[in-house]
Amino acid sequence: MSKPSERVTESDYLKAYRIMLTSRIVEEKLASLYRAGMIKGGVFLGRGQEALSVSAGINLHRGDIFAPLIRDQAGRLAFGDTVLDTLRTYLGSQLGSMRGRDGNIHRGRPRDGYYAMISHLGAMIPAVAGGLLAKRLSGEQGFVGATCIGDGGTSTGAFHEGLNAAAVDNLPLVVVVANNQYAYSTPNSRQYACSDLLDKAAGYGIAGHKTDGTNLLDCLQTLRKAVASARSGAGPQLVVASLLRLVGHGEHDDFSYLDKTLKQSPVGSDCLLLAEQHIIDQGWDTKDELAKWKRDIEEEINTTADRVRREPPPDPEEDDWEALSRAEYREQHTSP
Repeated sequence: MSKPSERVTESDYLKAYRIMLTSRIVEEKLASLYRAGMIKGGVFLGRGQEALSVSAGINLHRGDIFAPLIRDQAGRLAFGDTVLDTLRTYLGSQLGSMRGRDGNIHRGRPRDGYYAMISHLGAMIPAVAGGLLAKRLSGEQGFVGATCIGDGGTSTGAFHEGLNAAAVDNLPLVVVVANNQYAYSTPNSRQYACSDLLDKAAGYGIAGHKTDGTNLLDCLQTLRKAVASARSGAGPQLVVASLLRLVGHGEHDDFSYLDKTLKQSPVGSDCLLLAEQHIIDQGWDTKDELAKWKRDIEEEINTTADRVRREPPPDPEEDDWEALSRAEYREQHTSP
């Protein structure tokens, strides 16, 4: 799909690819740690969705809001998350941003616009819409909010209510739908009756964009256009990407319900491998140099994981955490 007005440079592409590669390798490490019994809770991988995810995070700026979901490790890294904090959260380190307390996918830094996800599907849409409205009412300008969701999440009440409210108030919201063919194990044929999820955009009176979720260039161009439109005052933007989740719903899921014909179809392509081949075909780097990138990233992640495993877990006897972060609120709720 050609989008010449949304030009992506060699530097843009290589930066996005490196983040995708880092995301893939760190998630492979997480899967290994989970199988070794070192991670409590679930591990949900974004294999096959990295091109779409990185394109969402990389097109946002400081002052924007980003609310990722469980398969958005690439988008998280693009928005400023780190391998160190990722591993600290999954391994329950006291030194992580969540201080070892919450489920490993619920990390975030709300003061920086990086929202900790709510597991209920669709819930981040009204949360981001509320954050955008608050920014507008406080006099801020030029900001955008983006959140990601799967095809199954578009069937929820929160999706409808959040998107409808954002449309009515013309909020600069970008909703990125990863149509990965399954809502857990429920196929699209049992999930929605419209011919295309993009049809839903017209129902809310908002702009819609379609992209090939296996193609990094197309994802970067599409998200750049959608984010720019929202930032310019054009209101909410719905982006729908076609791709396939290449692994089970989580590491506990064997994906036995996969329709094997999907794996052989264009949506079953691995976006990371396609991006690597594009780099080689363009002459931007060689196969050997990209292999060195991978080795360097693996070494960094393994070293970081070893460091984090030696860090202390939270100690309930010494913890000074309080649910109410502002002093005036704490004073109102202090027991006599």
